[in-house]
Amino acid sequence: MIRLEFVRRKLQLIADDLSMLLQFRDETLESLTADHIRLAAVERIVERIVMRAVDANEHLISELATGKERSSRLAYKDTFLILAEFGIYPENFAEQIAKSAGLRNILVHDYNDIDRKILHGSIRDCLKDYHRYLEYISAYMDSTGKK
Repeated sequence: MIRLEFVRRKLQLIADDLSMLLQFRDETLESLTADHIRLAAVERIVERIVMRAVDANEHLISELATGKERSSRLAYKDTFLILAEFGIYPENFAEQIAKSAGLRNILVHDYNDIDRKILHGSIRDCLKDYHRYLEYISAYMDSTGKK
């Protein structure tokens, strides 16, 4: 059974983080990389957004899956793709948002050679994609009577 409170809480936390990330939307690459505190904030906010979505994804998959996706440990990227298989959102959206899992891995594992241009460019993508993610998951919950 889908734990409504759990999924809704994750969605609210993502929305809260998106509000924080919004203040960095118009930041230039130069100003962002010149301020290590602001740069670290962006890294952490993006990481939290992705992980909260993965948590929600994994819960939905565990409750909706009937086959292999239920019995095996999934890569974070796969959790986004499988939700498209369940019809929660379109496949092209799944492929787009699944890319954020790769960025999250780079951030978490603190690869020193992360291209700051990629992180900077991900701010707008994250804002766009995760607002849509919230809409899709909320619409799915509403359509199944799981408000």
